[in-house]
Amino acid sequence: MPIWLIVVLGIAIVLILYVIATYNKLVVLRNNVKDQWSQIDVQLKRRFDLIPNLVNTVKGYTKHEKETLESVIKARSSYASATTPMEKMDANNDLTNAMTRLFALSESYPDLKANTNFIDLQNQLQETENKVAMARQFYNDTVLTLNNKIQTFPSNIIANLFHFSKEAFFEAKETERENVKVEF
Repeated sequence: MPIWLIVVLGIAIVLILYVIATYNKLVVLRNNVKDQWSQIDVQLKRRFDLIPNLVNTVKGYTKHEKETLESVIKARSSYASATTPMEKMDANNDLTNAMTRLFALSESYPDLKANTNFIDLQNQLQETENKVAMARQFYNDTVLTLNNKIQTFPSNIIANLFHFSKEAFFEAKETERENVKVEF
């Protein structure tokens, strides 16, 4: 067997092994992104399930705060009907804004603020919000790793060849980035 044929076969084998390894890495990264999204989804579902209890507790104390309660219910329904991760991200942002208004409302009702059921639900929601924040961070880190692999040379060649696409980051809406105005 001529030496040039051995060299060509060696290079071909190395290239095939590189393509296989890169493809497998991209699949693992894509699956990690999906897994991290499902972790966010689990926490958002937990929050979604806690909201009716909170709304019912608040309803008993705040008969005339219908608009705030309706905005929470509407935001919750939007989240329930969302199907894609982007729709869920947007619905989550709306729900977060509605919940913020709901908790601000409790300041006007000392009896509500002292209600143990309300306090417990508020604590559970706060704990869930913290878990959502951590899950978002892990999701974005995983998306960054995948997107870097898809866009950097030479793995971008394999990514394009097998139609891997960039994933979207979980980003805050512009209104959530604004400074909060606090007045006394």
